[in-house]
Amino acid sequence: MKKVKLKKWDVVEHLKTEEDMVLYLEACLEDGDPALITAALGDIARARGMSQVAREAGLSRESLYKALSGEGNPEFATVMKVVKALGLRLRAEQVST
Repeated sequence: MKKVKLKKWDVVEHLKTEEDMVLYLEACLEDGDPALITAALGDIARARGMSQVAREAGLSRESLYKALSGEGNPEFATVMKVVKALGLRLRAEQVST
């Protein structure tokens, strides 16, 4: 039997364009899970370069990794700093019922 090599899947490898990043974040926002949204911001920050995003957000790279990890629970102000540093904007829209 032939051995199969498995590689851990990392979404960052698929976030090549600005459009990819926006669509990914939009899908996570639709889900509504705060942990998923912060993890997605972390993925996008890793795709862009965590050091640069941390610098633009006015945070240390270590604190940014911690805040956007699966175990992190960042303050909303931190999330907004990251969103701004990523050059993104969060929008509200009315949900039709």
